[in-house]
Amino acid sequence: MDVTEWLLDADPSIRWQVMRDLLDEPADRVAAERARVAREGWGRALVDLQDDRGYWGGDEYGEDGDRRGTHWTLFNLLRLGASPDDPAVRAAIERVRDGVVWKYHDGLPYFHGEVEECVNGGVLALAAYFGELGVGSDRIVARLLEEQLDDGGWNCDRAEGSVRSSFDSTICVLEGLLAYQRAVADPPPAIAEARRRGEEYLLERSLFRRRSTGEVVKERYLNFAFPPYWTYDVLRALDYLRDVGGRPDPRLGEALDVVRSQRRDDGRWPAGRPWRGEVFFALDAPQGEPSRWNTLRALRVLRWAEAEASPSGSASTG
Repeated sequence: MDVTEWLLDADPSIRWQVMRDLLDEPADRVAAERARVAREGWGRALVDLQDDRGYWGGDEYGEDGDRRGTHWTLFNLLRLGASPDDPAVRAAIERVRDGVVWKYHDGLPYFHGEVEECVNGGVLALAAYFGELGVGSDRIVARLLEEQLDDGGWNCDRAEGSVRSSFDSTICVLEGLLAYQRAVADPPPAIAEARRRGEEYLLERSLFRRRSTGEVVKERYLNFAFPPYWTYDVLRALDYLRDVGGRPDPRLGEALDVVRSQRRDDGRWPAGRPWRGEVFFALDAPQGEPSRWNTLRALRVLRWAEAEASPSGSASTG
């Protein structure tokens, strides 16, 4: 079985993204495959695990690294591509909107966010994806714009006095701001500028090195795990920049080489070391085994980078 056949021999959540991002299938065929995500496989299983109050795992986030909470389950549904218009998904989101609150933050409704930058970036991305933008997301955007640090990024420890950005917090915020910017009719220009500065923070560091010394910031940035949760890694950052579009920045060269270096002789990428925490069920292969998620994400990143970098490539718009 070649790599493409192997990728297609998978859950609908992988199949539809392969059809869209690697095979350029017609939009109607992609949409039909994507519609299956909420009706069968992993997507259906996750939707069915929601309780009557609107929670997954009995918590809005998850205590002590538990990944079964509402926040992470919604993110899994987003990454799987469950259609926000599917009736079962729509009903689940309405239960979240009407019933889930942040217990440690004055009982704020879930889509109004809490206080940490990385969490609020995630809530913003989810609100944009599932069609729940409003007063809460406006509050989040205002906070995130105010909380951007002088070096261009964000850090959840800013409230404790940190003046240096975190790769982890920054990627979460960038994903949220991009989703919001695309979802509203007339986004404030300050959002595009904040994103530009945040992306520059990562690019100045080649996506994984210290600006001061050139050393690798953290070895875990080279570990490609799916789902990534709040954690940063090079492949996640490259996939974000691919989604933004346009011609790849020359400073991505080393990060792209990191991705290429992990490709196995059979053309597949291995699963990374999974992040700690309880899950309902695994969405990826065991560590070291061939990973469809990493292979899909790596191939679409390299396809974008190599096509856009070639003389005949035409820059897309973000």
